[in-house]
Order: sequence, then C-alpha cells, then structure tokens
Amino acid sequence: MDNYYPPVSFYFRVEFGISKDTNDARFQSVSGLTVEYDMESFKEGGENRFEHKLPVRTKYSDLVLKRGLLTDSAVVDWCFKAFRNREFEPTDVTVKLLNENGDPLKSWKVVRAWPKKWSISDFNATANEVVVETLELSYRYFEEIKPSPPKA
Repeated sequence: MDNYYPPVSFYFRVEFGISKDTNDARFQSVSGLTVEYDMESFKEGGENRFEHKLPVRTKYSDLVLKRGLLTDSAVVDWCFKAFRNREFEPTDVTVKLLNENGDPLKSWKVVRAWPKKWSISDFNATANEVVVETLELSYRYFEEIKPSPPKA
C-alpha cells in the first residue's frame, strides 16, 4: 500500500444549478463547509462540578465564496434578482475538490442555497490588486457526494 498524502486545497470547482458557464465555477476561495450542534445545558440539582450538555439540532455556517469580479455572471444576476426583486430561487451548489487530472476527489452538495450577501473589495488607486467579489450564501445543509467508481 502506498503512503497516503493529503490532497491540496487549491484545485477545486464550484458548480451552481443555475449556471453552466465555466467562469461561474471558478473561485479563489471557499469557506463555510462547517456543521456543528446547538447545545442545551442542563444543570443537575446538587451537582456543582459540571453541567450536562445535550445536542439539540445541527446548524450550518454560511458558505462564503470569493473570486475576481466577473462583468457578466448568471450567479451574480441570480443574487441581484433576490436583492432587488425579493425573488428567491434556492439552488443546489456543488463544491468539488479535484485531483491533478481534474477529477473529483471529494464533493459536497450544498442544498437549497440562496444569496445572503454580495460585496466587492475596496477600490484603491495606490494598490495594484484584482477586484474581488464575495458571495455569502445561506443553505439548509450539505452532504458529501461519494465519487463514482473509475471506468474500466
């Protein structure tokens, strides 16, 4: 058996159910694939050394996506449709961690995402930097997608 080496985090793709444009799949960072329990504390009478903590429900962080500003994007149009017209059309988003050949190593399906926030970086005449847009999405939950077995 070969020694395992963890995958690198810089080769990934983000696919939106609302766009097939390859530019809409390119981001410089993804964060927020996080799940945790809300906890409820229970204090037992006469026990002063600790309190019981019980899991109540799971909660998911917002998904934060950053990329260089696109001048034409179906994803940004989708965001502003929600912000301007209050027309929310939740969509599934798939985050794929890729190997050196561009094949998915791991994938996560983010279910029923909708835009919560959109922003762009500051403009600064003294800096030579790319304008970065940030999309913050709320969603119901995410799940891992098992990769398809290799074709023989």
